[in-house]
Amino acid sequence: MKQKQTSSLRIDIWLWAARFFKTRSLAGEAVSGGKVHLNGNRVKPAKLLQSGDKLEITRGFDVFVVTVNDINSKRRPAKEAQLLYTETEQSISKREENSVQRKLIAQMHPAAEGRPSKRDRRKIIRFVRKQ
Repeated sequence: MKQKQTSSLRIDIWLWAARFFKTRSLAGEAVSGGKVHLNGNRVKPAKLLQSGDKLEITRGFDVFVVTVNDINSKRRPAKEAQLLYTETEQSISKREENSVQRKLIAQMHPAAEGRPSKRDRRKIIRFVRKQ
């Protein structure tokens, strides 16, 4: 069966096919929530995407700025999905820089160990009552 090549495709389908989001509904929610901008403008999930369009995709702490190279409505393996877009050099460097900063902050502020044990709580209570 031949795959139908189209010149335009819904943005939520393309984001799912390009593997930016795990499901199409998550992609649609991201577009509706303002996490995806097409050529600098906020759009709806049904907006048609064409080759050459510029997308700004916010996913968690990361912001991807990509140019659409190809349109494919089928979800293919990751190697093939990466051929659908080209990420800008500035976007890659900025994401890497932000990742390093987050790691440094995490090292400076270690995560809490959780709730104090029964013994620790008793020590805290004794300390507070003495003052």
